[in-house]
Amino acid sequence: MSAPHVQTQIEGLARLGYAARGVVYVIIGWLAVTAAQGHNHPTDSKGALAELFDKPFGTVLLAVVALGLAGYALWRVVGAVADVDRRGRDAKGLVVRAGHLIAGGIHAALALYCLRLLAGRGGHETSESTARDWTARLLELPLGDWLVAAVGIGIAGFGVSQILRAWKADFLPALACDHRTARVVKPLGQAGFAARGVVFVLVGMFFVLAAWHANAMESGGMIKAFRWMQAQPFGPWLLGIVALGLLAFGLFSLVQAVYRRIDSEGAMRRIDDSLSRPGRGWPAKPAG
Repeated sequence: MSAPHVQTQIEGLARLGYAARGVVYVIIGWLAVTAAQGHNHPTDSKGALAELFDKPFGTVLLAVVALGLAGYALWRVVGAVADVDRRGRDAKGLVVRAGHLIAGGIHAALALYCLRLLAGRGGHETSESTARDWTARLLELPLGDWLVAAVGIGIAGFGVSQILRAWKADFLPALACDHRTARVVKPLGQAGFAARGVVFVLVGMFFVLAAWHANAMESGGMIKAFRWMQAQPFGPWLLGIVALGLLAFGLFSLVQAVYRRIDSEGAMRRIDDSLSRPGRGWPAKPAG
């Protein structure tokens, strides 16, 4: 298979991946909006996929989303290893690239969950039980409470980074769109990253509390974050605002599917360069 053909396939899978992520977040956001109005229950990524599967033509739609999620996972892994975004090898760059690897793993797991649903073995599970099971296992290890706390701090730190992205709007240079389109896309991205950041900060706090009290039941994921918001004063308004932000993030991901700069040729070239120079590690960030 020729290199240009491989590059085209990588780019196509990456764009399909952004679209698949967008579909998942649109469903999550919309169900959270209706939950804020008292008409539904909020859900997370797995619940959104199960919801999609139950719709007309759900099998076909879920198969396409599964391919997209797998493509997004592949792009994140390739991007981290090849340093497509030129983050470099300093501490900040390595943390960002490690985050991309983790994102790749998470979306690969979601793609596998799609396959389980298609095979009739997925059920309608959520990530809540998974989070609690892993928390319980970590707590059983030596210094397990510290490990769980570190996980929580890492998740909360990622949430803070998402809020900072919303503030700085540093996602715009990665989009190949004109100024008029950017003016429309910018508030979508800012609202989306801010809402996503709030959810991850809350999830991180749940893990820290689980570590503090040595109780796995206090950990949780997106659904627990939604329920926590609902229980606060003006909870429906709080949940509604965050839900609209997640809906905006889904729409922003769909925009990324069209306009995201995807340097598949550069990724292939940097991977080939790394393989031809064993022992060099990840490429360094170019000067200037």
